[in-house]
Amino acid sequence: MTAKFLRGICTMDEAFLWEKYSKTKDPKIKEQLTLRYMPLVKLIAGRMAMYFGGNVEYDDLVSYGSLGLLDAIEKYDSQKGVKFETYAYTRIRGAIIDCVRSQDWVPRSIRQKAKEVEKAYIEIEKEGKIPTDEEVAKRTGLTLSEFQKLKEKISSGMILSLEGFLEQNYEIKIGGLEDFVSHPEVFIENEELKEVLRQEIENLSENEKMVILLYYFEELSIKEIAKILGVSESRVSQLHTRALLKLRAKLEKHLG
Repeated sequence: MTAKFLRGICTMDEAFLWEKYSKTKDPKIKEQLTLRYMPLVKLIAGRMAMYFGGNVEYDDLVSYGSLGLLDAIEKYDSQKGVKFETYAYTRIRGAIIDCVRSQDWVPRSIRQKAKEVEKAYIEIEKEGKIPTDEEVAKRTGLTLSEFQKLKEKISSGMILSLEGFLEQNYEIKIGGLEDFVSHPEVFIENEELKEVLRQEIENLSENEKMVILLYYFEELSIKEIAKILGVSESRVSQLHTRALLKLRAKLEKHLG
């Protein structure tokens, strides 16, 4: 049998399961669908580990994401013509974030400092300057060493991704950087903002750009990115955080 034929069988089987479940709400069929889509939960949990560092166990993230998957299966309407993976992605991700936030594991002092650092990046960008570590440290009243230690703490507590930032602040959605580049008309209606974002990604340092591209475009995990770059996972988190702060400052300057 050809691979194409096998894929056809899988698609037919999936459509059959959804049709049966929508009619019967049979718990056994729901269990089959849950098992079928658990790899999606694990993928999302692995990628979101970037935000939480070692503060939350991967297995816990998978457990939280499973709640979102069960909710998505329960509410999905296959007649609306939207792929289940697309529908479930935001619910799985949202369930993980909600569960982690409910634990309030990020100290209030770190959240406050993160806001101060982001504000400093935005102010420096608006002044037409480059937000170097030295300049940001000075604006936040810290020594360079203190600021670098703070960045490590912020990176482990930073929940907001590039997609999340755009969605929450500007009602703009991107389906990963691949969709952003390939089909911008679907995900970003503001052409000017799209071009600003693309240019600013190019203006990041080489390692920062690699982290953004590998994470959003190639959808690799923090562990995979660390292996490719030959650095520690904590270093990847730091690069990711710094890149996001720079991009967000640029967007704030452009749209503020």
